[in-house]
Amino acid sequence: MTSLIELKDISKTYYIGGKIPVYALKNASLSIEAGEFVAIMGSSGSGKSTLLAILGLLDRVESGKYHLLGKDISNFSDSEGARLRNHFFGFVFQSFNLLARLDIVANTMLPFVYANGNGEEGRKRALDVLKRVGLGDRLKHKTNEISGGQQQRVALARALATSPLVILADEPTGNLDTKSAQEIISFFKEINQQGNTVIMVTHEPNLAKEASRIITLSDGGIVSDQKIREVPKRSLPPLTEPKKKRHNLFAFSRLANYFHEAYISIFTNKLRSFLSILGVVIGVAAVIAMLAIGTGAQKQIEKTFASLGSNVLMVRSSSRAHGISLGADSATRFNFTDLEALKKIEGVKAVVPYVNGRAQSVYQNKNWNTTVYGTSPDYQNVRDSVPNSGRFFSESDMNTKAKVAVLGTAVVKELFGGEDPLGKWVKINRINFKVIGVLPEKGMSGFRNADDQIIIPLTTGMYRLLGEDYIGSFDIQAQSADDLTQIQDAVAPLILKLHRLPASQLENIEVRNMADIQKAAGDMINTFSLLLGAIAVVSLLVGGIGIMNIMLVMVMERTHEIGLRKALGAENSDILTQFLMESVLICLFGGVIGIFLGWLIAALMATFAGWNAYVSMGSIILAFTFSVVVGVVFGIWPAKQASRLQPIEALRYE
Repeated sequence: MTSLIELKDISKTYYIGGKIPVYALKNASLSIEAGEFVAIMGSSGSGKSTLLAILGLLDRVESGKYHLLGKDISNFSDSEGARLRNHFFGFVFQSFNLLARLDIVANTMLPFVYANGNGEEGRKRALDVLKRVGLGDRLKHKTNEISGGQQQRVALARALATSPLVILADEPTGNLDTKSAQEIISFFKEINQQGNTVIMVTHEPNLAKEASRIITLSDGGIVSDQKIREVPKRSLPPLTEPKKKRHNLFAFSRLANYFHEAYISIFTNKLRSFLSILGVVIGVAAVIAMLAIGTGAQKQIEKTFASLGSNVLMVRSSSRAHGISLGADSATRFNFTDLEALKKIEGVKAVVPYVNGRAQSVYQNKNWNTTVYGTSPDYQNVRDSVPNSGRFFSESDMNTKAKVAVLGTAVVKELFGGEDPLGKWVKINRINFKVIGVLPEKGMSGFRNADDQIIIPLTTGMYRLLGEDYIGSFDIQAQSADDLTQIQDAVAPLILKLHRLPASQLENIEVRNMADIQKAAGDMINTFSLLLGAIAVVSLLVGGIGIMNIMLVMVMERTHEIGLRKALGAENSDILTQFLMESVLICLFGGVIGIFLGWLIAALMATFAGWNAYVSMGSIILAFTFSVVVGVVFGIWPAKQASRLQPIEALRYE
C-alpha cells in the first residue's frame, strides 16, 4: 500500500561561511502513513528541524528521493513546491509567526491569499476554524492583543484552514506555559483523530508520548523509530497537483489583496513610508512646477506673437547703419512714398507705418508717462487690436490730423481708475486728445508692457505731437504665409531703389520675419522647458533611489515574513508582486501629493513672483506616469531579491 510520505536516503549539508560543511541529514529514510501522529525528537543539532523542513518542502534534498502519495517530487520547482505546500501542508511554528499588523481572522486567511479558492469561502472557513479552536470571541483582536496560548491557537487555525493532509509543527509548545502546551497538544490529538496526519518536532518526552509514533534522530540519522500505538489504515487519493494560479489582471481578488496588504504595510511603518513618499513628492512637485514655468513662458510668447499679428514682416533700419543717407546714427528716414510703394508689392495685404516716442499724459490731477505710437487705421487688424470699447480712428481722422487717441488698459487704469474714459479729454505733452477707444488687454511683450501705450493717427503724431517728418518703421502683412519669403526678398531692394542707394547698403535695411523669430523663441523656450524638466526628473530619480534603498531595508526587516508567506504557499511571483505593489503604491501616494504641491507652487509663483506658470494636463499625466514608472523600476530589484529567498532560509533569518 502506498505511503503518504516516503523518504529514501535523504541527505542535506549546510556550509558555514560557504566553506565548513555541517551534515544535517545523512542517508535518512522514513515512511509515514496517513493518520499517524509522529513526534520527532533529538538533541539540538540532531537534524530534526531540517527533516521537518524537507518533509514540508521548505527545503530541498541534496540527495535521495521524496515521494508524496507515491509520486516522486524530489526535483520540484519553486512554484510547484509552493502549490504543494499550500494544498497539502499546514505549518505551526514555535514562534507563532503571526503578522502583528493583521487581526486574527486575516492571519488565519493568509493561506487562501495564495490559493485558487474563493475569498468569501476562505473567510467562512477561517471563521469556522477559529471558533473550533476556541477563539470565536476574539475575531476582531490583533495578534498582540491576545495571550501566547491564544496566538498559537491562531497559528493552528491557520494551519487547519485549507484542510491539509499533513500538519507540521516545529516545537509548537516551546514558548507556552504548561497549561497552554497541554491545550495545544489536545488540539493536535483531536485533529489527528479526525483524520489529519500530524508530524511534530519536540524535545519534551511527556509531549512526545501523546503521539502514536516517536522518531529519534542523532547526528543527522534516524537512530530510533518507535510505534506507541497502531493507527487505522486509511485509503489515500492519488496525488493531483494543484492547478496553477491565475496571475492575470482579471484575478481581481488577488490584486485587491496585494493592494490591501501593501496599504497596511505602508501605514504600519509610518516613518519609513513617509521618507519614501517624501522623495517622490519632491520629485513630482518639481516636475509639475518646472514644466508649469516652461509651459507658461511658451504660452506667453505665443500670446505676444499673436498680438503682433500673423504673416507679418517688420521693416526697420539696422542699428549698424552709420553715415548712410537715410539717416546717420538715427532711424532710417522712411517716407510716405515708401509706404505707398510697399503696398503695391505682390502678395501684400496691408502696410502699417509707425512713429513713436515717450510722452506725459494727464487727466485731471493724475498723470502717467507712457509710449505714444502714431500709426494707420490698419493697425487694429494687423496687430489684432480692435478696441474692446469705443472705436479705432479712421482714414478721415488721419487725413485731418485729428487729435483722437486709443488708450491701452494700463493707461486707462492709471489715469481713470474705474471711470469710463470714452469721450474724455486727456493732455498728451500738453495737447488735448479725445479718448475714442480702449485697446484689448495684451499683457507683457518681452520686457515691455503692451498695455502701457497710447495709439494716435500717424499724421497727428508726426506733425502735431512728436515733431517728426519721417516714418520710423513698417509692419507688412502678407496675404498668406506662402507670400512672406517673396515679399521679404523684395522690400529692401525696393527701398534702396526709391532712395537711389547702392546695393552695398542692402544690409542696413532689416526685414524680419515674425514667424522665424517666433520659431526661434519657441525653440529656445522648448529647450528651456526640457532643461527644467530634466532637472526635475533628476530629483525624481533621486527619490526613486531612496525608495530602492528603503525597500531593500524593508526586505531585510521582513525576511521572516517572506519565509512565512512562502511556507503558506506564496510563489516567487506572489512575493515579487507584493513588494512591487508596495513600491508602486508609495509612488502613487507621492505622485498625487506631488501633483497638488507642484500645482500650489506654480500658483504661488504666478501670484507673488508674477511669473507665467501654467499647469497642463499633459504635465500632470507625465509626472504621475513617471512616478509609477519610478515605483516599478526602483522597486523591481528589491522585490526580485525578496522573491528569490528560500523559505527555510527566510524563516531562520534573525
